[in-house]
Amino acid sequence: MSSCFSHEADPLLDMKQQNKDSPVSRRGFLGHTATGLSSIALLERLHAQGLLAANNAASADSVEPSRPLAARRPHYTARAKNVLVIFCAGGCSHLDTFDYKPALERYHGKQLPGTGKLITFQGENGNVVRSPWTFRRRGAVGKMTSDLFPLLGELVDDLCFLHGMTSKVNSHGPGETFMSTGFNVDGFPSMGSWVTYALGTENEDLPAFVAIPDSRGRPQGGVNNWSAGFLPAVFQGNTLGITQPVRYLRPPAEITPARDVAARRFLQQLNERHLRLYAADSELAARITSYELAGRMQLSVPRLTDLSKEPAHVLKMYGADDTQNKNKALFARNCILARRMLESGVRFVQLFNGAYPMGEGVGNWDGHKILEKQYNVHGPIFDQPCAALLRDLKQRGLLEETVVLWCTEFGRMPTFQKGVYGRDHNAKGFTCWLTGAGVRPGVSYGSTDAFGYKAVENSTSVHDLHATILHLLGLDHESLTFYHNGAERRLTDVHGHVIDDILV
Repeated sequence: MSSCFSHEADPLLDMKQQNKDSPVSRRGFLGHTATGLSSIALLERLHAQGLLAANNAASADSVEPSRPLAARRPHYTARAKNVLVIFCAGGCSHLDTFDYKPALERYHGKQLPGTGKLITFQGENGNVVRSPWTFRRRGAVGKMTSDLFPLLGELVDDLCFLHGMTSKVNSHGPGETFMSTGFNVDGFPSMGSWVTYALGTENEDLPAFVAIPDSRGRPQGGVNNWSAGFLPAVFQGNTLGITQPVRYLRPPAEITPARDVAARRFLQQLNERHLRLYAADSELAARITSYELAGRMQLSVPRLTDLSKEPAHVLKMYGADDTQNKNKALFARNCILARRMLESGVRFVQLFNGAYPMGEGVGNWDGHKILEKQYNVHGPIFDQPCAALLRDLKQRGLLEETVVLWCTEFGRMPTFQKGVYGRDHNAKGFTCWLTGAGVRPGVSYGSTDAFGYKAVENSTSVHDLHATILHLLGLDHESLTFYHNGAERRLTDVHGHVIDDILV
């Protein structure tokens, strides 16, 4: 029997049913719009604060094989665009620079309490020795720093000191490698390589990652400090410097500019043809990209390394005109080069002070035997140029977009080695400092014990330091990975926490 309440017989019921089945009614549309806008606002807020799961903006999937250095988006809103690492190679003593310990005065010439016969990297230690340099209160914050770096001491209101740093290794080569790569063995990518892999560059005429070794020689960790490891080779750091900007940069005298341009155009045609035949070969694309960059650098690098147009007052501020201290003048010029690199959009600049092998008046911060004499050589070489670099970056507005890290591979002992006049290696506690974009100025975070022997409060690791720098660049250190040998590798290995307390 048919029902008198069929849908066909009731148009009103039919309309209600259609409205019920319809995905969005007029009233529903307005309601969903309000909810949607609120959701968008919430998502944007979470994204800006880095609280969303990282997208794949900085990942292997986002790297174009034909343009591996193209600029890429970070995981979330970045506070910094660029990084400058100032690396004092050789284990610069925290106890003679930035970590003031009155107990060294009180116990000078006595045994370090609670240690007994103390054996460290190079053997048995003697007694506690106070710093040869006087510490003074500096800046509005009243931070105690030594007279070894008086000009840097004037800038303490801009610096954020990490006094509870620790390392896993206490020998130089592996220590430098660990500070630069997060691993103490060869074959892992450096921090600069990870950053350029993630973010690329915004200047296609210069390398994305530049390492500036000391003009006196290379650091003991060598190429590990700027190696791409298992990342594509295009992300390796390029070594530049004032004394030798780029090897084989200029064409032979018999090659005219017209012939040079014609040859490069013909080579480009061959490269493009070859790339079409082997489009899936990422290493080929990276190699072509590197060659093309080298061609453009023939014009860009000579302009960048030519300091003849720098004003005289700038050269004087850095100490680049110092005719009495050649090594200071050379380091000063490398500091100016680092500033010019950042000005030109180089993503990651790694500036070294201290070289290997050692020698009187030459060498690094490895103060084993004649610490006072050795540091009295290195202090003036480093202090004025580095302080001028920080002042220059600030007055040009570059610190607003650049995070600066000063580091060394480990610290030094509060005792002198037995029978000599220097301090042995100490990975249990040392100092690094940060300044610039996103970093709280004028603070000291963490501490070593009363003698500066080991970190005891708010201890921070190299992995924590790396995680924090990546965070300032808008990168999640746990999500920035690369698949290698069956594992998703990352700069921070399986460790690391962002040091939130030092961020603005």
